[in-house]
Amino acid sequence: MDGSHLLSDRRTFLAGAAALGLTACGGAGKGGRTKLVLGDQVHLLQSKAEAADALKGLAYDIEWANFVGAAPLLEALNAGAVDTAPAGDLPVVLAAAAGVPLKVIAGSISSTRDIGIIVPPGSPIRNVAGLVGHRVIVSSARGSISHYLLLEALKEAKVDRKSIDIGFMLPNDAAAAFAAGRIDAWATFGTYQIAAEDRGARVIRDGQGINTGLTLIAASQAALDDPGKRAALKDVLARFRTASQWAQTHPDAYAALFAKATGVDPKLAKLIVDRQNPVLVAPDAAVIKPLQRVVDRFHADGELPVHVDVSRIVDPGIFPA
Repeated sequence: MDGSHLLSDRRTFLAGAAALGLTACGGAGKGGRTKLVLGDQVHLLQSKAEAADALKGLAYDIEWANFVGAAPLLEALNAGAVDTAPAGDLPVVLAAAAGVPLKVIAGSISSTRDIGIIVPPGSPIRNVAGLVGHRVIVSSARGSISHYLLLEALKEAKVDRKSIDIGFMLPNDAAAAFAAGRIDAWATFGTYQIAAEDRGARVIRDGQGINTGLTLIAASQAALDDPGKRAALKDVLARFRTASQWAQTHPDAYAALFAKATGVDPKLAKLIVDRQNPVLVAPDAAVIKPLQRVVDRFHADGELPVHVDVSRIVDPGIFPA
């Protein structure tokens, strides 16, 4: 696990999982029905599915487990505490490289402006070259999409990565440190980036031309091998696709419901939806090819301990036809 530079100490996760009431996923829900534990980040999947009323009439039980970053979510998948994990493209690949038994069952594509390197208001840093000699925090882990953005942006600007001080923090902790002025620059994404921008942070490089904009939904191999859960996964993906289509055609309604579900300011919720309203897609060549290019580059940089053939970590049989 250590070689992946992704998964946190297992004992630390298990302690956190116990505190959250998460245990190894069992197959049975109420009355012996199949049960899925659906991982989520910042309630994005749950709020969209519920806003679209896409979860009515389930023939199985579901439980949501929300996380603040890809690393702890994928650790939960590895520990058997969740059946699915929506996460950025590289964290999923790194988890697979580390031996986590998973398969990609769906993807989504959103704007690459939804990831960026930001600096506080009033910062003298105007561009990536200006990061030399400064401390840059990446959320949330080595091998994350934000880490990839930073490394590629440094290469683009011909800046030696050794000339900056790179650290890693979970997004909530980094947001507090950034707001308090303890971070010179922050490579972050999504809700955290938008909230910081709203408070005056400036983006010195976003993900355009570097990141894929892909988010993947991974499922544990154990869930895929369980006939009841496999059938439930097929059904829930169809419902997620319906929710995605609803959100595309009702962005204002989705933004309002997202704000209510998450406690985010309605103005920020609208900005989040404008950037973060991806279309759910099958894990086909349109997902595999751009991701393979990123994986190849990350491996060449020495950040991926073993090379991964993306096509071998995909299960195309779950996404609805």
